Amino acid sequence: MSRSAGNCSSSRGKSPDVSAQLPGGGPSSAPLPRGGPRPTPRLSRTELPSDVLELCQRLSDAGYHAWLVGGSVRDSLRAQLDGSNALGSWGGKDWDLATDATPTQVMQVFRRVIPTGIEHGTVTVLIGKQQFEVTTLRTEFGYSDGRRPEQVGFVTSIDEDLARRDFTVNAIAFDPLSEQLIDPFGGLDDLQARRLRAVGEPSQRFAEDGLRVLRAARFVAALEFELDQATAQAIRPSLDTYRQVSAERIAAEWNKTLRARAPSRGFMIMYEHGLLEITAPELAALGTRTHEAGSALSLALRRVDLCPPQLELRLATLLGELDASASRSAELADALLGRLRYANAERKTVGRLIRAQCLPLAPEPSDAGVRRWLRDVGPDLYQSLVVLARTGLDAAGDDVASREPRASLERLERRASEQLAQKAALSLSELALDGKQLMRELELRPGPHVGKMLAALLDAVLDDPALNTREHLLERARAWTP
Repeated sequence: MSRSAGNCSSSRGKSPDVSAQLPGGGPSSAPLPRGGPRPTPRLSRTELPSDVLELCQRLSDAGYHAWLVGGSVRDSLRAQLDGSNALGSWGGKDWDLATDATPTQVMQVFRRVIPTGIEHGTVTVLIGKQQFEVTTLRTEFGYSDGRRPEQVGFVTSIDEDLARRDFTVNAIAFDPLSEQLIDPFGGLDDLQARRLRAVGEPSQRFAEDGLRVLRAARFVAALEFELDQATAQAIRPSLDTYRQVSAERIAAEWNKTLRARAPSRGFMIMYEHGLLEITAPELAALGTRTHEAGSALSLALRRVDLCPPQLELRLATLLGELDASASRSAELADALLGRLRYANAERKTVGRLIRAQCLPLAPEPSDAGVRRWLRDVGPDLYQSLVVLARTGLDAAGDDVASREPRASLERLERRASEQLAQKAALSLSELALDGKQLMRELELRPGPHVGKMLAALLDAVLDDPALNTREHLLERARAWTP
């Protein structure tokens, strides 16, 4: 956040062309180095949890089939392609299964079953201490609300079930018993090409669920893939369906995007294809504010990428400069997060971070000034503010002009830590004398004058922590005049 780095004004010093470091032109959009070509990935049953194999075997013994589907298959194949996992190994933690058995038949096979979504063919099977979501192969019809199918039909073909899924990399299944990979739509090829492509006709997939256009942006960030051209071209014509998506579902996708290594990839997709105009027009407006380093949006996203992946920190970085005034930015951010149904605690933290983003770096404060700053921002928040300030400096680049602000920031962080270690009183509750004691000792009646007296005592203690004793405070209180 540029206001954090020094003089609290928007960054106008030397900066890299950040627009060239975001999706569409530069290092952030390029696939990461992978150390050369990898052999074709494969999956094996040998490293699967025994409970998964038991579930599949018991369904097979009853005359049915079961397949692993979804993220566990995709992420395991991807990890092998990236070289982070050995061939044949699994990297998934969530084990979702599809079966040609109906929910009733599944409940006949297993004793412990929870009908979690039985109307859509999903039950939860409990084996030992593990829970497995098992869904009957199905097709779906009618999506008038842009979210839920009006009709669900059970089928027996795994290919037919995979055809209803959103993206090819999510439409791969694995039969643990036969060790057969089922990939009717070329998902493995897309994993190898680091490409996100819709299953079948993109406009049809997006019409079925308005959230899918946002999921496309999220997967571009989370998987660090490129968006297939035909899939990208279908986004804007599908925005009417996106408008029907609930705020809670949008926030959930934002959160997943913000936890990616490079959230900028996803948010630039949202911006370029019109999603931000609908969800967050105040954020989209940053794309039209330009300076020598690119647009205000591209610079904000550069900072988000450099920021530690903690939700409130990244939200504050993303929304911290919606306006030239930090206070107004906090108001706009709170309104946006309120529309998206973020929790009050998250909104409060983000607002505090944005309002307090101006750090006392130049001129450097006295020790009393450091204590007052800690009092104003809250000792729980100062390290987060330092992190955001450092992120802003990192985004501006490592040049001569940034060296002194960096040194000042390091000194402020060290001095603040020292004051906290010395347990300096920063609030009324930390004074050695409270209001009741003050009224009793000075025979005072309750009233606003008591609060003013305590505030004056705290102000004196901030100047000189040695005054925070009962005797010194009483002495000053007796001599105090409003």
